[in-house]
Order: sequence, then structure tokens, then C-alpha cells
Amino acid sequence: MSSSGGGGVAEEVARLWGELPVRVDWAAVAAQWAAAAAAARAAVVVPAVRALVAVSLAMTVMILAEKLFVAAVCLAVRAFRLRPDRRYKWLPIGAAAAAAASSEDDEESGLVAAAAAFPMVLVQIPMFNEREVYKLSIGAACSLDWPSDRVVIQVLDDSTDLVVKDLVEKECQKWQGKGVNIKYEVRGNRKGYKAGALKEGLKHDYVKECEYIAMFDADFQPESDFLLRTVPFLVHNSEIALVQTRWKFVNANECLLTRFQEMSLDYHFKYEQEAGSSVYSFFGFNGTAGVWRIAAIDDAGGWKDRTTVEDMDLAVRATLQGWKFVYVGDVKVKSELPSTFKAYRFQQHRWSCGPANLFKKMMVEILENKKVSFWNKIHLWYDFFFVGKIAAHTVTFIYYCFVIPVSVWLPEIEIPLWGVVYVPTVITLCKAVGTPSSFHLVILWVLFENVMSLHRIKAAVTGILEAGRVNEWVVTEKLGDANKTKPDTNGSDAVKVIDVELTTPLIPKLKKRRTRFWDKYHYSEIFVGICIILSGFYDVLYAKKGYYIFLFIQGLAFLIVGFDYIGVCPP
Repeated sequence: MSSSGGGGVAEEVARLWGELPVRVDWAAVAAQWAAAAAAARAAVVVPAVRALVAVSLAMTVMILAEKLFVAAVCLAVRAFRLRPDRRYKWLPIGAAAAAAASSEDDEESGLVAAAAAFPMVLVQIPMFNEREVYKLSIGAACSLDWPSDRVVIQVLDDSTDLVVKDLVEKECQKWQGKGVNIKYEVRGNRKGYKAGALKEGLKHDYVKECEYIAMFDADFQPESDFLLRTVPFLVHNSEIALVQTRWKFVNANECLLTRFQEMSLDYHFKYEQEAGSSVYSFFGFNGTAGVWRIAAIDDAGGWKDRTTVEDMDLAVRATLQGWKFVYVGDVKVKSELPSTFKAYRFQQHRWSCGPANLFKKMMVEILENKKVSFWNKIHLWYDFFFVGKIAAHTVTFIYYCFVIPVSVWLPEIEIPLWGVVYVPTVITLCKAVGTPSSFHLVILWVLFENVMSLHRIKAAVTGILEAGRVNEWVVTEKLGDANKTKPDTNGSDAVKVIDVELTTPLIPKLKKRRTRFWDKYHYSEIFVGICIILSGFYDVLYAKKGYYIFLFIQGLAFLIVGFDYIGVCPP
């Protein structure tokens, strides 16, 4: 078609359009759309944001009250020296054994009586492809100070890597050759993941002779006196089901990611676990570095794999049966923190999704329980689950990463100063006391925790709705950072660490894989970061509410994490 023909068609269309009886006033249309948008904003958007502000402020006050209560309890425990050994009976088993031995005329019978004073203990170490750390945990467990005929080391290997499985089995055989009573157990499937492995481990005949179980994940290295300091609580106090100890992190100074984790977990152990143990004799079992009474596990119904937090599930069911827990913070067990952001994200998904899912499954059961007091049920339902596992994740993202940025665009929304500055500051200071040596990192830590709240709220919603990744279990990746710690110079610990360092490297030379460009970054963080920064610019130019400093640095924190500039690069 010629250009002149095209021009004729255009002229004909223009002529027909001009002859139409209806004229479109685009200015009027735009005005109508603007009026409709303003009406929707006034009727829907503003009230909805105001409701979110009210809910966020209420949840923030709940969290503040909980943090102040925990701080007050821990202050009282320290002031009045209410250590666990003063609240419960504790006598060293070694002293009782020595007394039993000295009371016997015959030396041989005295030794038999001394050994009999030590209860039978099962040490469980669940593993899954733990190539980098299996020697450390097995070596530490086999070096525990306890009569060799009164302890059984049980390695529960669910590894799918046949090379790793063979290495773990040979390590167990090596310790068997040294006279250690160690059992290497495998099963035909991974049903139930860790809970399934622990449940299967209790079915063996030799476990029937054991009274207590000490549990350690594959990267945990207990000190040699671990059982001597924890088991007496169970021996002398029949009402205690669990003795939980504190985690000590061997790679806390590796990068900012591990420093942030240390700050969060130090507060959890030093304050939250201490307060729960002191006031309610209840807290969430951390899944490792603890000693259980087998009778309590059986009384609670055993291990269940209905959620990804089998440890918390067992703890809640045990406390509903009337059992008590004690936290012993003076006993520390070395462990490794995830140092890659990918591993940390998977871990936090499990730790946030599982509790929310468990709360949904047990909220009615908790309220209907008749074996615990009303106040213990309120603590379990409201304080432990709702505030600690639901509200804390929800308010952090909705309030600091959504409501405050959105309020910049809505002049009708006013947030009181106490809700923006004073209450969050007090909450932050209460949590920061857990790691005084990292106090200078508090602002960076808060910004990072706000970024992680995006994943935690998604995980919590997934758990409540039982959707998508609700039962996803990804084993936290370990890089073997425990090898970097300085060896102790006393006793068997030095020999144990040297033995690890002199072995042939276990990790073969890896082929470099090409990472696709779009797999390098985290797009949800990038999107949220851009939105928050845009809100900051709008505040500077138009709103003038003074939130822009916070919005700029919080948005930048999202972008830093989104472009994967946090943690270390895995090999």
C-alpha cells in the first residue's frame, strides 16, 4: 500500500470520529478516576493502614512487656544467685561413686559398686551427609568422662552420599577398636527426617537398659565433663525431664552474618531460656546439647514428625504431662553457625514455619489440658507461642518494613513518636545485652533482623496455613569451621583436635560451577528495598515526616542482602 493510501485511511478515520455524536472529555475522565481513587483511598486504604498501625503498636507493646519481664526475671536470678543447683538438688555422681567404693571391704566389689552408681546413658548423634564435621562430634562424644560400660554412643546415619556413609562407619569402627561402646545405625529411608531417625534409634534392644539420652547434632562438640555436670539434675530430681545447656559458637567472628546470629542466639539462651526455666520450668528444647529422661519421652508420646520442629513438639507435649525442664547456662557446647546466607535462610524458614504450624496443631490441646496450672497454660499459649513465634515475626515486617514506609504516602496516617522511637529502642536494648562485645553492631543487627523478617513472616504464614513448604526440611550446611578453633591443651581434648587436623582432607577438589546470572540475587529483598528507598525520597521531597533516614538505611540493607553481600561464599 502506498503512503498516500495510508494517509487517506487516516483522514477517513478522523472524519468518522469527528462525526460521532459523543465527545470524550479526557480531562473529565481523568478527574472522575481521581475522584474514585480518592474515595477508595479514604474509604479503604487509609482505614486499613490505620488498623495495621493499631495492631502493630499493640503487638509492639506486647513484645516490650515480654522483654521487660524476661529482663526482670534474669536480673532477679543473678541478684539472688538462683542458680539451677540451688533450685534443684545436685550432687556429683563421682562423689557418690567414691563413697560407694570406699564402703566396700573388697576392692573389686567396691569398683563394681562405684560403676553401678552411674546410670546408663545413651548418646545420640543424628547425621545426614556430614562430611565436614562428623569426626568432631563422634570424637567429642567418645571422649566423654563416663564409665565405658555405662554409656552407649549411637550414631544415626541417614546419609545418602555413600562415600560419606562409608567414612562415618569407618570412624565408628575406629573408636570401637579403642574400646568405646559405639553403635553405627542406618535405616532404609529418611521418613520423618531427624525425628524419624531419633525414634528409630530408640527401638534397639540395648536402649532398654538406658535411663537418659544426651543428644548432639553433628557439628556439636561437648566438653568431656558434660554428662558429669548435667545428669545429676535428672538423677536427683525425679520431676525433671530435660536438662538443656548453652551453645557456644566456634565461628562467631567469621563474618557479620555469624556475628548477628551470635547476638540473637546469646539473648535467646542467656535470657529467654533462663527466664523460662526459672519461672515456669519450661522452655523450648533446642534439639541438641540437652539430656532427656527416656521415661519422659515415652510419657509424652515419643518423637513425632508432624512438623519440622520435632524438638519443640516433644517439649510442649512433655510439659503438658507435668514434667519440668532446667536450663544450665554454665555448661557450654561448641557448635558451628551457618556462614552462608543460603544456609541461614533455610534454617530460619524451618525455625519460623515449624513453631507456627505446631501452634496451630496444639492451641486447643494446650487450653484443654488439665495437668498444668492456668498460668503455665497462659505462658505457653500467649507468651511462648503467640508473642514469641507469631507476633514477633509479624510485627517486625508489617510495622517497620510496610506500615512506616506506606505512612509516608498517606498524610492522614500519624504514628505516635513513642511507637516509632521509644518502644523499639527499649526492645532493642533489652535484646542487645545478650552480647555486650557486639553492642557497636546493634544498628546493623536491627536492620538485618528487619530484612530477615520478610522470610520469617512468609514462613510463619506458611506454617499456619499448612501450605507450600510447610514440611520442607533442608539440613543446615556446615563448612567445617569448627576446625579453625584453637585446640585446648588439657587432656584428651588436645589429642582429639590434633587427630582431626592431621587427617587427610575430606573434601575433594570441587569443579567450579557456573552460576546463572538470575540465580545470584534475591529478588524479593531487592523489590522491598527499592520500595522503601522510594518512600524515603518521597518523604524528603513531599511528606516531610522525618522517616527518610531510617527508610534509606533500611532500604539499603535490603539491597545489600538482595545482591548477596552477606555471609561467606561457599566452596
